Amino acid sequence: MGQDSAFADARSGAGSGAGSGAGSGALLIGSCQAFSGKSAVVLGLARLLLQQGVPVRLGKPLADSAEATPAGAELIDDDVRFVGQVLGLADDQLVPSVQLQDSDTARQRLLAGDLKAGEGFERLRERLQAQAEGLTLLEASGNLHDGLLYGLSLAQVAQGLRAPVLLVHAWEACSSVEPLLAAQRQLGDLLCGVVLNGVPPEQVEALRADVVPALEQLGLPVLGVMPRSPLLRSVTVEELVRRLDARVLCCHDRLDLLVETLSIGAMNVNSAMEFFRRRRNMAVVTGADRTDIQLAALEASTQCLILTGAGEPLPQLISRAEELEVPLLKVEHDTLTTVEVVESTFGHVRLHESVKATFAFRLVEEHCDFRPLLARLRLPVAA
Repeated sequence: MGQDSAFADARSGAGSGAGSGAGSGALLIGSCQAFSGKSAVVLGLARLLLQQGVPVRLGKPLADSAEATPAGAELIDDDVRFVGQVLGLADDQLVPSVQLQDSDTARQRLLAGDLKAGEGFERLRERLQAQAEGLTLLEASGNLHDGLLYGLSLAQVAQGLRAPVLLVHAWEACSSVEPLLAAQRQLGDLLCGVVLNGVPPEQVEALRADVVPALEQLGLPVLGVMPRSPLLRSVTVEELVRRLDARVLCCHDRLDLLVETLSIGAMNVNSAMEFFRRRRNMAVVTGADRTDIQLAALEASTQCLILTGAGEPLPQLISRAEELEVPLLKVEHDTLTTVEVVESTFGHVRLHESVKATFAFRLVEEHCDFRPLLARLRLPVAA
């Protein structure tokens, strides 16, 4: 089956919207590994479609989190709900998930040997086929294998719906192509395009010049090359509090601040001040007894100060932090463990802040060209 026929299958049985300029069907947005930037691309692509007058629906077949779903209501993933709010979508434009991915359900399915998506997937398919026009963007699970226990891996959903797939892929070096080739083997003609993400900004042009043509020769059409963004990789102070199980000593109302970088205050104060001046929007980890470093960090671009070790900070430090509105966190971990936890958080949090969403719009608009994709989907293409 060729790509055009694959797209036709994905759009069959849902009316004749193509003739009126607004098609119907589903597009899966997946990745080879988790936290590759799928939600950012969903945001940017959805806004583009809405600007073109194409009705948009959003969904995630396998939900990761549904804390905002009221009891007894249909299951809506929290990421889907957030993106829908940002885009101003109505509730009926949010497609319920088939299943919630959690440890209890996973255990039940494993012990029962139940590896099928079941009736929920059939309801999803019927719902999509009943849509008269527009496009449903379905965000897949973290990587190619996530969801196999539920019968809802990327390949299973794509093949079950006969839906085309757009992959968002974190690019580090030429060896990064191997997961894409593995995905291509699984998806076949349903793979319709790739967005490379997380590219060092200084490498974007060179990548476009030589790597992109090489990928397209391999049958991997590249629809975008997006530079790495410290903002999109950033984490809120509140998330650090949760992951570190930290005590908040002041500025409880400033936990929404975004941390982009990490600094360790283990040097002498003069070296620390020079180092801090070169950093922006940082979390500073230092010993509770290093008042000199703590005061120097407060005068820099510090979003939060994380104190480790025994002892409590001096009252004057807390007063100065309150004046400058910098949250002070106290943790029980040692400095090394604290640094490891913070570092593991960057780039591994959900896109749930409006400032990130706004930046994602701009990033996708400037660095992606979805016209070939929209043409294949028989959707309006901007001049």
